[in-house]
Amino acid sequence: MDKDRRQGGSKAAPKAPFRGEGGDTHTQWKPGNMVYPLPAVLVSCGSTPEEYNLLTVSWAGTVCTNPPMCYISVRPERHSYNIIKRNREFVINLTNEELARAADWCGVRSGRDCDKFRQMKLTPVPGAVVAAPRVGQAPVSIECRVRDIIPLGSHDMFLADVVNVWADARYIDPATGEFRLADAHLIAYSHGHYHKLGEEIGKFGWSVRKRK
Repeated sequence: MDKDRRQGGSKAAPKAPFRGEGGDTHTQWKPGNMVYPLPAVLVSCGSTPEEYNLLTVSWAGTVCTNPPMCYISVRPERHSYNIIKRNREFVINLTNEELARAADWCGVRSGRDCDKFRQMKLTPVPGAVVAAPRVGQAPVSIECRVRDIIPLGSHDMFLADVVNVWADARYIDPATGEFRLADAHLIAYSHGHYHKLGEEIGKFGWSVRKRK
């Protein structure tokens, strides 16, 4: 697991905190990664069963709709880094309550020392478009092909095209075809802790929808 994930991101600034006027309770922190919550995804990689590996990533997200693109940021010292760089393919597997322990375990263990699929009793399933496997137990698996590798500092960003998506049919409404992703009970990572996603408070566009 990355040091910044393990520490939960930024810490309070050592200087005396600035207090705003009028009872403002905010305080200043030194610059750091504080955009939370984040996904806690299992990234699978490797072109053959002998090099299949998993790593847990929170620095991951969407960058474009058309064409569909996403990214992951990985430290070069991670075992999976060279596997992804060499093959230029990976799969982003969303995690839920059932996969929470595996997500954490795969973030603190190295694939140099163990077979993470076997240790966590996860099923590597060959991708349809990429050679990298997907996690058979994941509610959603996103096959990705690397478009560019961007050195940023502590991490390199793998900017990738989404070339295929797998969705667990258990969460697809047979009557409407709607993918009820909330039923998968996804988890999120926030400042060093894992959380279950909570109660829905609205739907896209609800704030401007006319009331009857």
